Amino acid sequence: MNLDELLAEHAELEVKLADPAVHADQNQARTLGRRYAQLTPIVAVYRELEGVRDDLEAARELAAEDAGFADEMAELEARVSPLEERLKHLLIPRDPNDDKDIIMEIKAGEGGEESALFAGDLLRMYLRYAEREGWKTEIIDAQQSDLGGYKDVTVAMKGKGADGVWSRLKFEGGVHRVQRVPVTESQGRIHTSAAGVLVYPEAEEVDVQIDPNDLRIDVFRSSGPGGQSVNTTDSAVRITHVPTGVVVSCQNEKSQLQNKESALRILRARLLAIAQEQADAAASAERKSQVRTVDRSERVRTYNFPENRISDHRVGFKAYNLDQVLDGELSAVIQALLDAEMAEKLAAHA
Repeated sequence: MNLDELLAEHAELEVKLADPAVHADQNQARTLGRRYAQLTPIVAVYRELEGVRDDLEAARELAAEDAGFADEMAELEARVSPLEERLKHLLIPRDPNDDKDIIMEIKAGEGGEESALFAGDLLRMYLRYAEREGWKTEIIDAQQSDLGGYKDVTVAMKGKGADGVWSRLKFEGGVHRVQRVPVTESQGRIHTSAAGVLVYPEAEEVDVQIDPNDLRIDVFRSSGPGGQSVNTTDSAVRITHVPTGVVVSCQNEKSQLQNKESALRILRARLLAIAQEQADAAASAERKSQVRTVDRSERVRTYNFPENRISDHRVGFKAYNLDQVLDGELSAVIQALLDAEMAEKLAAHA
């Protein structure tokens, strides 16, 4: 879509959003509002650029007759290039999921209890970062380990404004590796273990249609660390989506109905991710290569405690403030990934 079409779409959305009838349908109003918020920065920069260009043209005409306008002309000329660059960046096609909230799963991997403790550290890191960003978080399901870590934990994060949580955390998925002396190690030796992070854009019901006949739903008793039962009723729910084989279990809530609703939220997000992966696989090789440096499927990051170092292997990011990162100071590493994504998009559209 070219700039003229985007400007026309913005004007059309402005008219629609001023119509009270549109707001009778909250889903439609929310969709239109998000799109309007996406286009508004483009329109604002375009208008500013056009204003500067008009002023520059007038200053050139005046400078031809009065040298006193030369300084004003130079000042206006200096503003044109940065505005053109900003507009160029804004016109790069966005990830269509950037305005979505997310569901994140963190799973202990190799390393036993140490891996589960590291999964807990990652959860705390993301929750602290979300708090800094002003996002709302909700732990949907969790299976704790004996020492207080997590074998598996699922959290929903909800943002605000035009950019959703996905726009910031979409590259967190993958294998996260930790190097440190585990609390279970009596000899003081450094061990390497890992935890897996999965990030999905949260799907609304309109995004994914699920046929109830495609679901197999089982109920069972919730279990805590060590496998002991944590209640006396069959409140935990396991949902199997038969066509794809995707299985989701939830046991955090005391109510079977609440666990079922939570499991369906996760299932919708997973099915949306599968559908998008299939669409990407069907796309051209050129398109698939555009974001290779931030491939979510690879080992993504190492957290080295002895050196207080964090390394992101996809973009060569390295910093020696691991303690601060684990306390939620994730902005620098996330920005490095977003800059890499933007550089590849600019190269692809050059």
